[in-house]
Amino acid sequence: MAMKIRLARGGSKKRPFYRIVAADSRMPRDGRYVEKLGTYNPLLPKDSEERVKMNVERVQYWLGQGAQVTDRVSRMLEAAGVLEKKERNNPTKGKPGQKAVDRAEEKAAKAAEAAEAPEVEEAPAAEEDAATEDA
Repeated sequence: MAMKIRLARGGSKKRPFYRIVAADSRMPRDGRYVEKLGTYNPLLPKDSEERVKMNVERVQYWLGQGAQVTDRVSRMLEAAGVLEKKERNNPTKGKPGQKAVDRAEEKAAKAAEAAEAPEVEEAPAAEEDAATEDA
């Protein structure tokens, strides 16, 4: 049986609450699980002790039995000091989307046009000033 330590969602609409569970990987996300290992309440402040609660001894037991950990739960276990921190690499995360790139290009084009336009307007104004000084 392929075991996973993962989150099972509970709570009402727009009010999420999760159980950290050890479950067969073939079971549905909120379906049957073997053991409840803890809870996670994302609505609480990040520095709250009540936000993530887990039975570390049982988590270590399941890890010893070969259970795989999902990414979100592994981050919680890393914060608790149960797992060593993994190096993650997502180079596309910091890149802006296509619409943001298009907006930036439009803004740069408008700025370039605005920079060129005053130079053209200033030249005739300088000629007029010179003509009025001569008179």
